Amino acid sequence: MRPEPAFEAPWHAQLFALTVHLNEAGVFAWTDWAARFGATLKTHGLARDLNGGDDYFAAWLETLEGLLADQEIAAPEDVKAMRAAWEAAYLRTEHGAPVTLKS
Repeated sequence: MRPEPAFEAPWHAQLFALTVHLNEAGVFAWTDWAARFGATLKTHGLARDLNGGDDYFAAWLETLEGLLADQEIAAPEDVKAMRAAWEAAYLRTEHGAPVTLKS
């Protein structure tokens, strides 16, 4: 029997790994991260049930973006521009091919 994957989608694993890496690099303390994420989950959890899938990791991403913005590491307008660039890259990429940003 094959074990269930730990994450529902590759981007969940990538976001988790990025967050752990930023913590290990000293960008933020895990206790600060946990407090912020708990507050985000509480806010989102009041509106809908979080199941550990996309909704959970959307809250995770929201928390990470807010933390990095507050530390002036990633400005919200830069994050928005990067998200738009990735969406455009995804939409122009043939199914099954790796998504890359144009230089």
